[in-house]
Amino acid sequence: MVIIQYSKYLDSLSKLGIEGAHPGGINLTKAIFKRENISRNSHILDIGCGTGQTAAYLARKYGAKVTGIDIHPTMVARAERRMQKHRLPVKIIQASAEKIPLPDNHFDFIISESVLSFVNKPRALKEIFRLLKNRGRFIAIEQTINQRLKEKEEHEIKQFYGFDSLTMKKDWVALLKQAGFEHIRIQKNTSIHSVPDLHYSNDMEPELYEIMEKHFDILSRYEEKLGYRIYSCTK
Repeated sequence: MVIIQYSKYLDSLSKLGIEGAHPGGINLTKAIFKRENISRNSHILDIGCGTGQTAAYLARKYGAKVTGIDIHPTMVARAERRMQKHRLPVKIIQASAEKIPLPDNHFDFIISESVLSFVNKPRALKEIFRLLKNRGRFIAIEQTINQRLKEKEEHEIKQFYGFDSLTMKKDWVALLKQAGFEHIRIQKNTSIHSVPDLHYSNDMEPELYEIMEKHFDILSRYEEKLGYRIYSCTK
Protein backbone atom coordinates (compact mmCIF):
# COMPACT_ATOMS: atom_id res chain seq x y z
CA MET A 1 0.00 0.00 0.00
CA VAL A 2 1.58 3.25 -1.15
CA ILE A 3 0.90 6.96 -0.89
CA ILE A 4 3.09 9.21 -3.05
CA GLN A 5 4.65 10.79 0.00
CA TYR A 6 3.83 11.13 3.68
CA SER A 7 1.07 13.65 4.32
CA LYS A 8 0.89 15.25 7.76
CA TYR A 9 -2.50 16.63 6.74
CA LEU A 10 -3.96 13.16 6.06
CA ASP A 11 -2.40 11.83 9.23
CA SER A 12 -4.03 14.61 11.25
CA LEU A 13 -7.44 13.85 9.72
CA SER A 14 -7.13 10.22 10.79
CA LYS A 15 -6.05 11.10 14.34
CA LEU A 16 -8.83 13.66 14.75
CA GLY A 17 -11.42 11.37 13.15
CA ILE A 18 -12.76 14.24 11.06
CA GLU A 19 -15.86 13.42 9.05
CA GLY A 20 -16.79 14.94 5.70
CA ALA A 21 -13.44 16.66 5.18
CA HIS A 22 -14.01 16.78 1.41
CA PRO A 23 -15.44 20.00 -0.07
CA GLY A 24 -19.19 20.21 0.33
CA GLY A 25 -19.20 17.48 2.96
CA ILE A 26 -21.96 14.90 3.30
CA ASN A 27 -24.61 17.32 2.02
CA LEU A 28 -22.89 17.52 -1.36
CA THR A 29 -22.55 13.73 -1.41
CA LYS A 30 -26.29 13.38 -0.82
CA ALA A 31 -27.09 15.85 -3.61
CA ILE A 32 -24.82 14.03 -6.08
CA PHE A 33 -26.32 10.60 -5.47
CA LYS A 34 -29.89 11.91 -5.81
CA ARG A 35 -29.13 12.19 -9.53
CA GLU A 36 -27.87 8.60 -9.82
CA ASN A 37 -29.99 5.51 -10.39
CA ILE A 38 -29.21 3.56 -7.21
CA SER A 39 -31.14 0.53 -6.00
CA ARG A 40 -30.81 -2.19 -3.38
CA ASN A 41 -28.99 -4.27 -5.97
CA SER A 42 -26.33 -1.63 -6.61
CA HIS A 43 -22.76 -2.49 -5.65
CA ILE A 44 -20.93 0.68 -4.54
CA LEU A 45 -17.26 1.21 -3.65
CA ASP A 46 -16.21 4.21 -1.54
CA ILE A 47 -12.49 4.79 -2.10
CA GLY A 48 -10.81 6.57 0.79
CA CYS A 49 -13.88 6.02 2.96
CA GLY A 50 -12.36 7.63 6.05
CA THR A 51 -14.62 7.16 9.09
CA GLY A 52 -17.29 5.63 6.83
CA GLN A 53 -19.74 8.53 6.78
CA THR A 54 -20.53 8.30 3.04
CA ALA A 55 -20.52 4.48 2.97
CA ALA A 56 -22.92 4.35 5.92
CA TYR A 57 -25.24 6.89 4.30
CA LEU A 58 -25.39 4.94 1.02
CA ALA A 59 -26.12 1.67 2.81
CA ARG A 60 -28.78 3.21 5.05
CA LYS A 61 -30.47 5.44 2.46
CA TYR A 62 -30.54 3.08 -0.52
CA GLY A 63 -29.99 -0.35 1.04
CA ALA A 64 -27.16 -0.76 -1.47
CA LYS A 65 -24.32 -3.25 -1.17
CA VAL A 66 -21.47 -0.96 -0.07
CA THR A 67 -17.74 -1.55 0.36
CA GLY A 68 -15.33 1.04 1.74
CA ILE A 69 -11.53 1.10 1.51
CA ASP A 70 -9.00 3.31 3.23
CA ILE A 71 -5.23 3.12 3.58
CA HIS A 72 -5.13 4.47 7.15
CA PRO A 73 -5.64 1.81 9.85
CA THR A 74 -7.10 4.42 12.24
CA MET A 75 -9.77 5.38 9.71
CA VAL A 76 -10.51 1.73 8.96
CA ALA A 77 -11.03 1.04 12.66
CA ARG A 78 -13.33 4.06 13.01
CA ALA A 79 -15.34 3.02 9.96
CA GLU A 80 -15.70 -0.54 11.24
CA ARG A 81 -16.94 0.74 14.61
CA ARG A 82 -19.49 2.95 12.84
CA MET A 83 -20.89 0.02 10.85
CA GLN A 84 -21.07 -2.18 13.95
CA LYS A 85 -22.78 0.54 15.98
CA HIS A 86 -25.46 1.11 13.34
CA ARG A 87 -25.62 -2.56 12.32
CA LEU A 88 -24.88 -1.82 8.70
CA PRO A 89 -23.59 -4.64 6.44
CA VAL A 90 -20.82 -2.50 4.94
CA LYS A 91 -17.50 -4.22 4.24
CA ILE A 92 -14.45 -2.13 5.21
CA ILE A 93 -11.02 -3.01 3.81
CA GLN A 94 -7.60 -1.50 4.45
CA ALA A 95 -6.13 -0.92 0.99
CA SER A 96 -4.60 1.69 -1.28
CA ALA A 97 -6.50 3.20 -4.20
CA GLU A 98 -3.56 2.12 -6.34
CA LYS A 99 -3.95 -1.59 -5.59
CA ILE A 100 -7.40 -2.76 -4.55
CA PRO A 101 -7.86 -6.47 -3.67
CA LEU A 102 -11.29 -6.80 -5.27
CA PRO A 103 -12.51 -8.53 -8.46
CA ASP A 104 -12.84 -7.04 -11.94
CA ASN A 105 -16.16 -5.66 -13.21
CA HIS A 106 -17.81 -5.81 -9.79
CA PHE A 107 -19.18 -2.34 -8.98
CA ASP A 108 -22.04 -0.30 -10.41
CA PHE A 109 -20.76 2.89 -8.76
CA ILE A 110 -17.40 4.02 -7.40
CA ILE A 111 -16.94 7.28 -5.54
CA SER A 112 -13.80 9.09 -4.39
CA GLU A 113 -14.02 12.23 -2.29
CA SER A 114 -10.75 14.19 -2.17
CA VAL A 115 -8.67 11.04 -2.57
CA LEU A 116 -7.03 10.89 -6.01
CA SER A 117 -4.93 14.01 -5.44
CA PHE A 118 -3.02 12.10 -2.74
CA VAL A 119 -2.13 9.05 -4.84
CA ASN A 120 -0.71 8.07 -8.20
CA LYS A 121 -3.62 9.21 -10.35
CA PRO A 122 -3.10 7.06 -13.48
CA ARG A 123 -2.59 3.94 -11.36
CA ALA A 124 -5.66 4.60 -9.20
CA LEU A 125 -7.86 5.41 -12.20
CA LYS A 126 -6.74 2.21 -13.91
CA GLU A 127 -7.86 0.28 -10.82
CA ILE A 128 -11.19 2.09 -10.69
CA PHE A 129 -11.84 1.35 -14.37
CA ARG A 130 -10.98 -2.32 -13.79
CA LEU A 131 -13.37 -2.63 -10.85
CA LEU A 132 -16.36 -1.02 -12.56
CA LYS A 133 -18.92 -3.03 -14.48
CA ASN A 134 -19.47 -2.06 -18.11
CA ARG A 135 -21.54 1.15 -18.07
CA GLY A 136 -20.64 1.55 -14.41
CA ARG A 137 -20.40 5.08 -13.01
CA PHE A 138 -17.40 6.81 -11.41
CA ILE A 139 -17.95 9.97 -9.38
CA ALA A 140 -15.10 12.04 -7.96
CA ILE A 141 -15.01 15.21 -5.87
CA GLU A 142 -11.44 16.33 -6.40
CA GLN A 143 -9.12 19.27 -5.77
CA THR A 144 -8.75 21.32 -8.95
CA ILE A 145 -6.62 24.41 -9.39
CA ASN A 146 -8.27 27.27 -11.23
CA GLN A 147 -5.00 28.67 -12.59
CA ARG A 148 -1.33 27.79 -12.62
CA LEU A 149 0.50 28.81 -9.48
CA LYS A 150 3.95 30.27 -9.01
CA GLU A 151 6.66 27.71 -8.35
CA LYS A 152 6.97 28.73 -4.69
CA GLU A 153 3.20 28.54 -4.15
CA GLU A 154 2.94 25.16 -5.82
CA HIS A 155 5.81 23.79 -3.74
CA GLU A 156 4.17 24.94 -0.49
CA ILE A 157 0.85 23.26 -1.31
CA LYS A 158 2.35 20.03 -2.61
CA GLN A 159 4.69 19.76 0.36
CA PHE A 160 1.95 20.33 2.93
CA TYR A 161 -0.67 17.97 1.49
CA GLY A 162 1.66 15.38 0.01
CA PHE A 163 0.41 15.91 -3.56
CA ASP A 164 2.62 14.75 -6.41
CA SER A 165 1.06 17.38 -8.69
CA LEU A 166 -1.56 20.11 -8.80
CA THR A 167 -4.25 19.35 -11.33
CA MET A 168 -6.35 21.63 -13.51
CA LYS A 169 -9.75 20.71 -14.97
CA LYS A 170 -8.27 19.86 -18.37
CA ASP A 171 -5.67 17.62 -16.67
CA TRP A 172 -8.38 15.65 -14.87
CA VAL A 173 -10.31 15.21 -18.10
CA ALA A 174 -7.17 13.96 -19.87
CA LEU A 175 -6.48 11.47 -17.05
CA LEU A 176 -10.04 10.15 -17.13
CA LYS A 177 -9.98 9.74 -20.90
CA GLN A 178 -6.58 8.04 -20.71
CA ALA A 179 -8.05 5.51 -18.25
CA GLY A 180 -10.86 4.78 -20.72
CA PHE A 181 -13.78 6.71 -19.24
CA GLU A 182 -16.49 8.26 -21.41
CA HIS A 183 -19.33 10.77 -21.06
CA ILE A 184 -17.31 12.94 -18.67
CA ARG A 185 -19.38 15.59 -16.93
CA ILE A 186 -17.86 18.37 -14.82
CA GLN A 187 -19.67 20.47 -12.26
CA LYS A 188 -18.52 23.39 -10.17
CA ASN A 189 -20.64 23.45 -7.06
CA THR A 190 -21.44 26.88 -5.65
CA SER A 191 -24.52 26.17 -3.56
CA ILE A 192 -23.36 23.64 -0.95
CA HIS A 193 -20.58 24.48 1.47
CA SER A 194 -19.29 22.62 4.48
CA VAL A 195 -16.63 23.14 7.11
CA PRO A 196 -15.21 20.00 8.77
CA ASP A 197 -16.45 19.50 12.31
CA LEU A 198 -13.35 19.98 14.42
CA HIS A 199 -13.32 19.17 18.12
CA TYR A 200 -10.33 20.92 19.64
CA SER A 201 -9.44 20.02 23.21
CA ASN A 202 -6.68 20.61 25.72
CA ASP A 203 -5.57 17.01 25.23
CA MET A 204 -5.00 17.44 21.49
CA GLU A 205 -1.41 17.26 20.33
CA PRO A 206 -0.20 20.83 19.55
CA GLU A 207 1.09 19.65 16.18
CA LEU A 208 -2.41 18.56 15.10
CA TYR A 209 -3.79 21.98 15.95
CA GLU A 210 -0.99 23.64 13.97
CA ILE A 211 -1.57 21.39 10.94
CA MET A 212 -5.27 22.21 10.77
CA GLU A 213 -4.57 25.91 11.23
CA LYS A 214 -2.08 25.70 8.35
CA HIS A 215 -4.72 23.94 6.22
CA PHE A 216 -7.26 26.72 6.74
CA ASP A 217 -4.56 29.33 6.17
CA ILE A 218 -3.71 27.81 2.77
CA LEU A 219 -7.39 27.65 1.80
CA SER A 220 -7.77 31.31 2.71
CA ARG A 221 -4.63 32.59 0.98
CA TYR A 222 -5.19 30.62 -2.22
CA GLU A 223 -8.97 30.96 -2.30
CA GLU A 224 -9.02 32.23 -5.91
CA LYS A 225 -6.54 29.65 -7.19
CA LEU A 226 -7.56 26.48 -5.35
CA GLY A 227 -10.93 24.89 -5.92
CA TYR A 228 -12.60 21.59 -6.67
CA ARG A 229 -14.88 20.03 -9.25
CA ILE A 230 -17.31 17.15 -9.32
CA TYR A 231 -16.35 14.73 -12.10
CA SER A 232 -18.76 12.00 -13.19
CA CYS A 233 -18.16 9.56 -16.01
CA THR A 234 -19.00 6.10 -17.36
CA LYS A 235 -16.96 3.01 -18.20
